[in-house]
Amino acid sequence: MKAKIMDSMQKFSKAMFVPVLILPIAGILIAIGNVFTNPRLIERLSFLDNPITMGFGSILSASLLPILTNLGIIFCVGIALGLANKKKAEAAFTSLLGYLVFLYAMNKFMELRGMLVDPTELQGSGQTLVLGIQVLDMGVFLGIILGLVVALVHNRFIDTVFNNAFQVYGGARFVFIILIPLLVALAIVFSFVWPIVQTGIDNLGGVIKETGNFGIFIYGTLERLLIPTGLHHLVYTPFLYTSLGGVADIGGQVFEGARNIYFAETADPAIKVLSSSVIWDARGISKMFGLVGACLAMYQTAKPENKFKVKAILIPAVVTSFIAGVTEPIEFSFMFVAPMLFVIHSALSGLSMVALNMLGSRAIGPNGFIDFVLYNLPLGIEKTRWPVYIAVGICFFFIYYFTFKLLITKFNLKTVGREDSGQETKLFTKKEYKQKQQSQPVPSNTEGSSGQIKLDPDQLSAVIVKGLGGDENIKSIDNCYTRLRLKVADPALVDEELLKVETEAKGVIKNGESVHVVYGLTVPQIRENLEKYLGREEEE
Repeated sequence: MKAKIMDSMQKFSKAMFVPVLILPIAGILIAIGNVFTNPRLIERLSFLDNPITMGFGSILSASLLPILTNLGIIFCVGIALGLANKKKAEAAFTSLLGYLVFLYAMNKFMELRGMLVDPTELQGSGQTLVLGIQVLDMGVFLGIILGLVVALVHNRFIDTVFNNAFQVYGGARFVFIILIPLLVALAIVFSFVWPIVQTGIDNLGGVIKETGNFGIFIYGTLERLLIPTGLHHLVYTPFLYTSLGGVADIGGQVFEGARNIYFAETADPAIKVLSSSVIWDARGISKMFGLVGACLAMYQTAKPENKFKVKAILIPAVVTSFIAGVTEPIEFSFMFVAPMLFVIHSALSGLSMVALNMLGSRAIGPNGFIDFVLYNLPLGIEKTRWPVYIAVGICFFFIYYFTFKLLITKFNLKTVGREDSGQETKLFTKKEYKQKQQSQPVPSNTEGSSGQIKLDPDQLSAVIVKGLGGDENIKSIDNCYTRLRLKVADPALVDEELLKVETEAKGVIKNGESVHVVYGLTVPQIRENLEKYLGREEEE
């Protein structure tokens, strides 16, 4: 039962990634639009003071802000797409239809029951307009719930086939037929139940706000601590995109969630100081500064004969973490060999958020330095207090550095380059491993100057398949931002060492039938090549 629950949570976490990965794109483009309309920048850069660039910036920001007010439909389609086992496009289309059915059913039921308030008095009534339809304000939770419902029904009935004249009503059509009465019933039930649920959510948000820095510390610590399970998305997503992260009325529109409030306020020149929501998206301190200090500590504590190899391993990981905010290559370098460091890292990440909150900084940098520059610098110091963010980051660079160095040396932790005598520093591919494992060599390997084996896509896929126990052992293939996510028939057949050494995997996590293989930003291409190699393109 525990394995099934964890597997379901991981699937849901993976599905959440579909919409979550798109939303930062909107945020970046809104930030770019702000550059062209920011009064301070226009005063300093006279070439921006023209109707073309100002008009472009205004249109860009205005066209993307509605994404933040329509997150329900985005999450509904994204989650249905992510959770569908097959025929994902049909699941996404059905979810869109289901979303409309639910809205109109709830609106009509509330109208018949006399539950609708005057459209001019929506503020504070618990009701809102969604796609122009007046319903209860369920926010992003509506999309999450409907996405789950559609995915469950889709996976259960998508293979339904009828004979003779009823053939046309099979498959996706039958899924929609099943959904119609179910969604109408849900609309009626939620008309009575959701106000109670919303009260609970509001109270929870109040508790978190009242706990202040303690609540922020717990949030920041859990967000890192759950990375091995892949469930960390379930921690930060509610705060960034739902009322748990705060509610603000900006320009006559209500925005929920810390990230949405931030984007909306930065797009409004009339707002001088960004409001204080429950929790800002302050994960960037550990990504841009803290883990860089940790890597310096690991390099300096490595054995002298291994330092060149350690440098070759850590420098690309540091650049990726600082620039793009992808931390898993670094975290997996010590997560399992020195779990004490990972717990310390998680706690320090939480403390960095507390420090920013105490010092009143509202700057964000969730995905590294590029995001930090685009989001904060154009807004000026008054709105974001971004210099405080930099100062805190520098402090945590040294905190991470001295803490990691002390713990590594005091407890003789086997971080990168400190392996026991007789062990090699091999987080990545080496020719010698094949001889050591007495496995059949992959043909046409070429060795670069770093000693790593370079494989073409088919060769790499062949080794991955072997490491996963063969074609017949691989039940499903998927990926998130940095991980290849798989379901296998027999986890005992998975060769973790082979995957790490022969395919340059940064880490392998097994939890029942679920296997996560961490490759970093190249994982979408690795997945595509693997599916082509196995002839499973139809899984999409």
